[in-house]
Amino acid sequence: MAVPRKKVSKSKRDMRRSHLAISATNVVACPNCGESKLPHHMCSTCGMYNGRQILKDKRQSA
Repeated sequence: MAVPRKKVSKSKRDMRRSHLAISATNVVACPNCGESKLPHHMCSTCGMYNGRQILKDKRQSA
């Protein structure tokens, strides 16, 4: 089994992990209702995607 010859310093360890940081999620405003949504995804509030109604609004059908 491989055994490290020397202790890895905190600096070396942190430099190795530098690309593992979590980045913030990109959100955009829905052009129809103004709620925040993920880009290239349907709006969960109004059901619009790319200018088309994809999902029926539950309140309108009742």
